[in-house]
Amino acid sequence: MIVKRRGFLGVLGGAAAAWPLAARAQQSGRVRRIGVIMGDFDSAPRMKAFKSAWPALGWVEGRNVHIDYHFTAGGPDSFRSHAAALVAAAPEVILVGGTSILAAVRQATQSIPTVFVGISDPEGAGVVTSLSRPGGNLTGFANFEPAIGGKWLQTLKEVAPNVTRVAVLRNPDGLKRIMTTVESLAPSFGVEALECSARNVDEIARVLGSVAGRPNTGLIMMPDPILTKSRRRRRPDGLRRRRCRPSGARTCRFRRRTNSRWSSISEPRRRSV
Repeated sequence: MIVKRRGFLGVLGGAAAAWPLAARAQQSGRVRRIGVIMGDFDSAPRMKAFKSAWPALGWVEGRNVHIDYHFTAGGPDSFRSHAAALVAAAPEVILVGGTSILAAVRQATQSIPTVFVGISDPEGAGVVTSLSRPGGNLTGFANFEPAIGGKWLQTLKEVAPNVTRVAVLRNPDGLKRIMTTVESLAPSFGVEALECSARNVDEIARVLGSVAGRPNTGLIMMPDPILTKSRRRRRPDGLRRRRCRPSGARTCRFRRRTNSRWSSISEPRRRSV
């Protein structure tokens, strides 16, 4: 099932209804507890959609449901700290946004039912056993499947036909199958794929600095809370933006410096797991 951004957290309300707690929404007395943890850079629109779904399901925050919110702007240490604090509060279900944050939650609990959003290739990342049967305590919505790597290459070549090499910036802890797809399809687009790993601002700056001066070089930045947050803090001097809307993604941004092409693709349609 494919759902758009405006509705996907509304659908989450329906997914949450499958958990035992939602079936007892109208029971009096006990207040149910839900935990929410995600990066703070994109939390506002998600929380608006999340909260709007509850009244129709019979939930009223502060009356029959209590929600613990954790928004983190840090890196892995911050994710683990927030995840531990959230699990210690003993929620009955957890909503997680982002692959790196989900990894911290998985370390903190293997038993609390968890619904994830904003996860790219959850099967390849080892988050679920399979898309049809996720297993364990996890279910949720996937951003991308491995084949999207080919679409990113195609889009970049359409915008910048002279590109001959593509640096692929990613968090090395995830998106391995998408990286494999990019590497395998790159020759068919006449480009060389360069894998570039980064987990923080300094590492991103190092990667961008290493490719910025190369002629006919493009950059694909894979989605990840750490990279998304860090890219807003630092980018090479002199970059300018161009925007377009390729099929399969809601928004893409193309940035240019001299003969280099910079591309990041975000806000995809999501598939439920």
